[in-house]
Parts: sequence; structure tokens; C-alpha cells
Amino acid sequence: MKKPKRATAAKAKKGRKTSGSRTKVVPKRAAAPRRASRAGAAKTATKMTGNAASKDSSTATIRGLRTKLTQALRRVAELEAAADTDFLLDIPNRRGFERELQRAIAYMKRYRASGALIVLDVDRLKPINDSFGHAAGDEVLKAIASTLTRQIRASDVVGRLGGDEFALLLWNLSETDAKAKAAIFEQAIDDLSFTFRGQHVTAGASAGVALLGAQSDAARAQEEADAAMYVRKAHRRHEPRIRLVSS
Repeated sequence: MKKPKRATAAKAKKGRKTSGSRTKVVPKRAAAPRRASRAGAAKTATKMTGNAASKDSSTATIRGLRTKLTQALRRVAELEAAADTDFLLDIPNRRGFERELQRAIAYMKRYRASGALIVLDVDRLKPINDSFGHAAGDEVLKAIASTLTRQIRASDVVGRLGGDEFALLLWNLSETDAKAKAAIFEQAIDDLSFTFRGQHVTAGASAGVALLGAQSDAARAQEEADAAMYVRKAHRRHEPRIRLVSS
């Protein structure tokens, strides 16, 4: 009966040795997760660095696109302004003036304001072009545009409808005042003088008036002013608009 007890004691002793050896291995297995944790932290840091670089790159791309967009919008605005401006006289062309006229009438309809449209045609500009060349005609047109611009207020608009025809949009004028203003424009242009190839040249202009108000229509107003201008031109036809005198 004593032998089995020894065997049991031996087994118990062996079990204690085995248990002790396993306890010693545990710290080695516990170190592995720490190494893995360090590797993961490194990967995370690398990933964060990559994300930051990607974010900086995206920000730079967005900034570049915004700059290009701003430049494109500025260029569009310049082209639109050029499309509405007479390249020779630097005043609104027909397109630009008609746009201003439509805006003005819309304002008048809303706020019950008033104004006048004056269409002015340079008398016998063609003989100047034929006698002295188109450069001389351009000089006459520039002088007329400058004269009209000096005669109007900052709120008024002067434009070139084409060729030798000008138009003026004037605010807050009665019919009497508008006709008086048209006469002043005619006289100012009649008083202009030029010298081409040793000859003294003067040119004149005929003006027609149409009143503007809450009930006005842009196209109709232009027709009325044109008709009045042609009537005025017929009255002035017998008067010499160009005088050529040797200097």
C-alpha cells in the first residue's frame, strides 16, 4: 500500500514542476502584444502623416482651382464690358446703351420716375470721310463723344448706336427741358472745328427727343426719338453743316 502513495507523490511533484515551467513562459508570450502594439502605432503614425500630406495636397489643389475660377470670372466680366463698349469712343455701344435704357425704364416703372431719350445724328459725316479719310471722321466722332460727355450729369448715359448716330439717356427732365438740352447738344457740336490738310472743317448734328416714364417701352421710345431726329434733320438740311476754308 505504500508504493501507490509514492507514485501519487511523484505525480504531484511532476505536476508542480510542470505548473512552474508554464508560469515562467507567460511573460514571454505577454511581450508579443507589446511589439505588435508598437508596430501598429508606427503604421498609424505613417497613415496619419500620409493623410496630412494628402490633405495639404487637396487644399493646394482647391486653392489653385479657386484662383483659376476668379481669373476666369474676371476675364468674363472684361469680355462682357468690351462687348457693351464702343472700341473707338470708349462709351456704350448700341448693345450697352439699349441695356441701360431698358434698366432705366424698369426703374421708372417701379418708382414712377421720368427722363428723356435723345437720338442725335451727325450731319454729313460721310463728306468728311470722303474728303479727308476715315481717320478724320474718327477724330470728329471722338470730339463729339467728348463734347456730349461733358454736357451730361454723372447719372446720365451717352452711347453710340452706330456709324454717326449717338443716343443720350437723361434723367428727370420735362419735355421743355429735354428739348432745350437737345438744342444745347446741337449748338455744342456746331461749334466744334477741325483742320484737315490745311482746311478748316466744321460739322453739325440733328437731335430728336422722346420722353420716358412709367408707361414707356424701350423700342417704341427709340422709334419716336428717331422720327423726331429725322424731322429735325430735314429742317436743318438747307443749312451748311460743313465749311471748307483754306487756312
